[in-house]
Amino acid sequence: MSDTPGKQQNTAAFYGQAVASFAVAMAATAIGIFKLNADAWVRGFLAIAVLYLVTSAFTLAKVIRDRQEAVERSYHPFEKL
Repeated sequence: MSDTPGKQQNTAAFYGQAVASFAVAMAATAIGIFKLNADAWVRGFLAIAVLYLVTSAFTLAKVIRDRQEAVERSYHPFEKL
């Protein structure tokens, strides 16, 4: 049995579920903001805040992933000689 860790891959079903969940959440939020009984500027402010939150979440996820990959790829000059 090999102890070398391989790159873990997500299944297509997991990927599809994640995309569908994100789409449903964004649609529900957009509908909620659109149906909100408030002035247009309030709805616009909330919409911009949601978009900012989403882009910040994607950026944070990328930074965390990049940091974890950097730790996994630490330099070992004499490994596999």
